[in-house]
Amino acid sequence: MQGGEGMSRPFISLCMIVKNEAERMEACLQSARDVVDEIIVTDTGSTDGTIDICRSMGCSVDSYEWDDSFANARNAGIARATGEWILWLDADEELDHDESGQLHEFVKAIHADTAALKVLNEMDGFVYSCPQIRLFRNDIGYQFVRDIHERLQPPAGKQDTPEAPLLPVTVHHHGYAEKVIEVKEKSKRNMRLLEREKAQAEYDPWCDYHLASEYSRLQQWERAFELINLAVTGFLEQGKLPPALVYKLKYDTLIRHGSLKGIWPGIDKVLQLYPDYVDLYFYKALYLLDQGLLLEAYYEFEKCTRMGDNSWKYVTLRGVGSNYALYYMSICLEKMGRPVEAQATLEAAGIRRSLSDQVLTTQA
Repeated sequence: MQGGEGMSRPFISLCMIVKNEAERMEACLQSARDVVDEIIVTDTGSTDGTIDICRSMGCSVDSYEWDDSFANARNAGIARATGEWILWLDADEELDHDESGQLHEFVKAIHADTAALKVLNEMDGFVYSCPQIRLFRNDIGYQFVRDIHERLQPPAGKQDTPEAPLLPVTVHHHGYAEKVIEVKEKSKRNMRLLEREKAQAEYDPWCDYHLASEYSRLQQWERAFELINLAVTGFLEQGKLPPALVYKLKYDTLIRHGSLKGIWPGIDKVLQLYPDYVDLYFYKALYLLDQGLLLEAYYEFEKCTRMGDNSWKYVTLRGVGSNYALYYMSICLEKMGRPVEAQATLEAAGIRRSLSDQVLTTQA
């Protein structure tokens, strides 16, 4: 871990909550131990040697009686941290080795109270990118809220600070590669906690979004779509613009259900709200292709390639602005009777045609 002469207090504290993560713990800690000054681990009931691994690698470990609240567990760890800044990670995540070495210098240059990192979520062979707040100043009152899918909340009455910068450091998240049985058990837990939140008189519209995501993973499409629409309504009733991620899940669910006709005409209105979101153009292009509007679909996929998929503004499926768009451009060309151009485009994409069904049925 970092540290040196003259340091009056740690600069960055890594805070984690864990349970039975022995298989992944060492890789996570190895990725971070040389770029943070202390590691605070809150263990919620491990029985597989996780605690021993953490202590052998210099972590401060405290046991926490699980109370069905991820926010409470995270806040317990924050309370023990002594660093000027808090970095939070999960055990199924790793900091990119080539990028993390300058984390201290990046953080020292920040004028805001929070900072985002680049998160790459790996899921069934696909990669989703998104920015996420992973660093915040200690001692000024930031706390996590919501028992499940917890989020960071600033202290009450806090004045606006400069927008959180996106630091050039990547977090690799491997959690979606879990075994099927683990996913099912976590889904049951997540749905129980979300349903409990939804039963409250006033609840966050994000609750409906996360429930929709769980039902979508269970392939219960009608219930998922109903909940997505409730989320959209909930945000609007609060006077808020529904986040782009909500619309992404809406159209993703329609596609996976085989209901591509439901994408139109609403997606054009959503694109007016989020004109720089490449995934939405990709969904529109899939709809046009499904309707046999080949030339229109081709130009929409081509637009995706011009936009690219290296933006870190939204949750984006890596490939919709490159290889996957090129793949579908080749399909359009083939259907239009232009096989030579189709083959050249397919070769440029560098992916197999057998990937098409996976592209259509994958979800963030």
